Amino acid sequence: MFRFAVLMLLSTSVYALQPVDIETAATVYQDAAIREQVRASLGSMPEHIRQLFSADAAAHLSDEQLKAITAAAKRGFRIDVFEVPALSALAANLDAETVKKSEDFLSGDLGRRMVAADVATAALPEDQINKIMNGDQTVPSTPQRDALLDNLERASRSTESTVQIFLSMGQAVAVGTAVGAGGDMATVADKARKSGEASRADMEASMRAPLRRYLAYSYRDMSDADLKHLLKFLDSPPGKGYVSAYIASLGAGFDAMGRRCGEQLGESLRELAQAQVDVPTLGAPPAIAAPAPSRNP
Repeated sequence: MFRFAVLMLLSTSVYALQPVDIETAATVYQDAAIREQVRASLGSMPEHIRQLFSADAAAHLSDEQLKAITAAAKRGFRIDVFEVPALSALAANLDAETVKKSEDFLSGDLGRRMVAADVATAALPEDQINKIMNGDQTVPSTPQRDALLDNLERASRSTESTVQIFLSMGQAVAVGTAVGAGGDMATVADKARKSGEASRADMEASMRAPLRRYLAYSYRDMSDADLKHLLKFLDSPPGKGYVSAYIASLGAGFDAMGRRCGEQLGESLRELAQAQVDVPTLGAPPAIAAPAPSRNP
């Protein structure tokens, strides 16, 4: 579940988070099936990144440049690029008590079924995921269940965090491209950040309903009682800590992949320029529209 952490203001009297080691974080990473869910989304990333750049009519990209974009995305969006920063961020945002309570939940019947449902949906063909998010493929519901799913979407911070990850990833691609091409990294980063902030509210408004449909489909075999127990965990202090750590982990991993993609692209564009190819300046895509993320809270 691609969700982003809420900043917490800590007074000097509040107990500070004591991070756990990588081995401990790896247990949570494995039980939450983060690797499986992220890997399921990576196959279609090169085409998505290519489409985002080719949609910029003003750039007039050549076939060589489009091939370079696809190749850079393939080299950047890989699970081995994701995993190290993701595990480090997960460890840095967990404490021993959160790990214990999260492991109790993940190892229980409901936790295992939740993870299995998330993995299964993440592995669906992209065209089916699009149908689900667009409302073309729906599941039966009731007003009571709709309310539970709305609360679940908000408790897991699905929309806000997914948008944040997409915006951060777009900025990382832009910055990486600037670095690889020898450009002004600070200027590009500032421009990408401002563009992202300007589009954040509209992105959140447009994505909330599709992500709720995604949740409804993923948890279609769970009873209302199951959803209530899931919400109980998410609303507890350990549940909130788990969500924050999970979000930070995904954010770090996708940021690393975006930056690697950009660096590879920047180098390729520089090589093309040196080969007398007219290379337009590429900025951040206007809005990263990656495949539907896993929604594991």
